[in-house]
Amino acid sequence: MKRNVLEQFKNVPATAALIASAYRELKAPMGKVAELEKSGDIIRLKKGLYVVSPEVTGLTLSTELIANHIYSPSYISMQSALRIYGLIPEAVYTMQSMTIKHTRQFGNSLGLFTYNNISREVFPIGLRSMQSNGVSFIIATPEKALCDWIANSSKVNIRYRSDALRYLEEDIRFDMDELPNLDLDILRQYAEVGKKGNSIRQIIKLIEQ
Repeated sequence: MKRNVLEQFKNVPATAALIASAYRELKAPMGKVAELEKSGDIIRLKKGLYVVSPEVTGLTLSTELIANHIYSPSYISMQSALRIYGLIPEAVYTMQSMTIKHTRQFGNSLGLFTYNNISREVFPIGLRSMQSNGVSFIIATPEKALCDWIANSSKVNIRYRSDALRYLEEDIRFDMDELPNLDLDILRQYAEVGKKGNSIRQIIKLIEQ
């Protein structure tokens, strides 16, 4: 009975109140939520937010979708997004996102989730929906993820095309075969209203040469 009730939530994060509503026939449904967490049937993502264990649903969890839910509105970006696209070789152990809210980070049994602040003007540029493990999540396009990474790297100052080439090839080991496929319009939009506009313009010049 317990497992059948939880299966309705699949692998999508749910609030404690929503999970408790599935046990409304009990005298203390919120107490049931605490019991489910203790037994491992649900996983605590942050205060008041949970996801049902894969052992209950048989479904793989999407840390990307979970990141979208932990702190919203937000989207996957920077190294995390570029790694998902296969554009950088290094493994990324922190799920990195951007948000219009204050910069925050959350840790749980699934890992570390970080959120960097971005202006409302830049936020909607270059976003897309991607599917994984039967769910959809919001992620930056490769262009937006690269721009966010540059904009949030305090020591990065790209002044010339040669700097741009060195940064991409040596510093982040970007897949240079994919460089010509980047959408220049997204890069230009970001350079106009986002941080590190001059650095991003050097990336644009490198692609255009």
